[in-house]
Amino acid sequence: MGYKIEIYTDGACSGNPGKGGYGILMRIPQENYQKTFSQGFQKTTNNRMELLAVIVALEKLKTNDNEVHIYTDSKYVADAINQNWIYGWIKKGFRNVKNPDLWQRLIPLLEKHRPKFHWIRGHAGHPENEICDKLAVAACNLPVLQVDQGFENQSSGGLF
Repeated sequence: MGYKIEIYTDGACSGNPGKGGYGILMRIPQENYQKTFSQGFQKTTNNRMELLAVIVALEKLKTNDNEVHIYTDSKYVADAINQNWIYGWIKKGFRNVKNPDLWQRLIPLLEKHRPKFHWIRGHAGHPENEICDKLAVAACNLPVLQVDQGFENQSSGGLF
């Protein structure tokens, strides 16, 4: 078994939809090592940013032999996994599910890394969550923001 990796994530949005961003803090406690990541988007939703933060963090893992714990203040994300909603969505082909592009991007990462999800109360003084919140809000306010292609495609009603 590799390392125990702690991943803290948060998403933010100014308006919903509106400018958005995510913040990630990844930590390997036994190595006393941590790193942060963030990115901002022109137009998106809070739930997309919460979910994208988890996806990006898992995509950054170089091996799949670690014990991974994800801490999120998003009931949307935590409950979808911990309550097994995602498996029902898979069976139904993601019909009537918001953000299917992101959920489908997450599924192989769940299978590869087998993370444990932990819900934490947001804006309650949790130090790592506060760091992620600040990163996400700062990312929203960057002068250059990315385009959330998945959101834009859903909003336009098609892929073209």
